Amino acid sequence: MPDVQALVNDFVNLLKKRIEGSQATAKQTAVLLRSVISQQRVPHTNQATVLINAVRAVGEQIIDVNPIELAVGNIVRRVLHIIREEDLSLVTDAVAGFGMFAGSDDEDDVERDDYPALSAASVAAAARSTSRPPSLQTLLEDVTDSAVVPPTPSSGGDSEGISRTLEKGSSGRKLKHDVIEAVNELIQDITSCHEQIAEQAVEHIHQNEVILTLGSSKTVLEFLCAAKEKKRSFKVVVAEGAPRYQGQVLAKELAARGIQTTVIADSATFAMISQVNMVIVGAHAVMANGGVIAPIGLHMVALAAQRHAVPFVVLAGSHKLCPLYPHNPQVLLTELRSPSELLDFGEFSDLMDSATGSGSLHVVNPAFDYVPPNLVSLFITDTGGHNPSYMYRLIADYYSADDLVVKQRPTTGS
Repeated sequence: MPDVQALVNDFVNLLKKRIEGSQATAKQTAVLLRSVISQQRVPHTNQATVLINAVRAVGEQIIDVNPIELAVGNIVRRVLHIIREEDLSLVTDAVAGFGMFAGSDDEDDVERDDYPALSAASVAAAARSTSRPPSLQTLLEDVTDSAVVPPTPSSGGDSEGISRTLEKGSSGRKLKHDVIEAVNELIQDITSCHEQIAEQAVEHIHQNEVILTLGSSKTVLEFLCAAKEKKRSFKVVVAEGAPRYQGQVLAKELAARGIQTTVIADSATFAMISQVNMVIVGAHAVMANGGVIAPIGLHMVALAAQRHAVPFVVLAGSHKLCPLYPHNPQVLLTELRSPSELLDFGEFSDLMDSATGSGSLHVVNPAFDYVPPNLVSLFITDTGGHNPSYMYRLIADYYSADDLVVKQRPTTGS
C-alpha cells in the first residue's frame, strides 16, 4: 500500500491538472482522506486529536494547490466534523453506560460502589462538548481505566462481566472504524447527489413551462431529464456560456434526449427572459450567506430574472455548500482563464506583448461570477429545497466552528 505522502502527491498532481467537475473533486478528496485515516496509527487515548491533526495536515497541503476549488476544503472540513461527531458519540455512549451502571439496582451494593460513576459535571460537559471532543476523552480516561480494572483482585465472574459490559459501551467501539464508515457514507452521498436532486424535478417543473439555463451542468442535465422521464412537457432555452460555449454541449445532450431546446447568445438573456417561467442553473459553490459562486455570466442572468420576477433556482449538491463567507480572505471568488479562449494570439500578436505586458491590448477572462443571495429564489440540494436565508443553518449541520480555518497559525515558544 502506498504511503500517505505518495497518495497526497498524486492527488496534488491531479488538482494541478484540474479535475473536471466539483463532484469528482469532492469524491477524490474524500477517498484520499479515507486512506489517510486508514493508515494513521492511533494511540489508546486522544485518538480524535491524532486523526484531526493528520487530516488537517493533509488538508493544508491540498487546499493551497487550487484555492478556487472550494469543494476540496469543504470535504476536508466535513471529514474533520465527522471525526468530532463520532468521537462525541463514543463519549456520549460511555457517559450513558456509566450512568446506567451507577443507577442500577444490583443487590451487591458494595461491589457496585467499587466502580465510580461519572459526576453530573462530566455528563454536562459531554452534552456541550461538540467543539472539544478530545478534552472529553481526556476527562473519561481515568474513570474508564479505573472502571474496567477492579481496584482489588477478584476471582469471581462478576468482575469479568462488568468489564465486558463496559467494553461494549466505550472500549468496544473503535473511533477509527466509525470514522471510516462515516466517510464511506459521505462518498456515497457525493456519488448519488445528482440522483437525489433529480428526484425532486417533478415538484418544480410543470407542464408547458419554459426554462432558461446557462452553460453546462451535469446536475442541471440530470434534473431536466428526470422531469422529461416523468412525462413533463417543457422547453429549455440555453445561453451558450461564452467563451467556452459549454451551453452548446448541454443543448446537444438535451435535444438528444428529446427535450425541445433553443440556444441563444448570452447577451440575449434580457431579450428572452420575459418568455421564461423559471431559471435553473448549477453552481460552483454556495457560500454561508447564501451567495453563489457560479459560471461567468450568471450574475447577469440573475439580474434579468429579478427584473422580470422570474424564479432563479440553483441546484447544488451538499459537497458544494461552503461554510465560509465571500469576504473571508481564504475565499477566491474567481480565477482568470487563458486569453486564448477569447482571442487568437496569432491574429492579435502585434498588439499583445505577454512577456513585458507593454502591449496596448490586454485580455481578461474571468471564469466565475458571484451571485448575491438576494437574487436567488430557491436552492435545491440533495436534502431538499431551501430558501437562501436558511442556507447558513443547513451548512452549520455539516461543519464544526473549530474547522473553518484549516490552516492553523504556527505556535511560538515562550
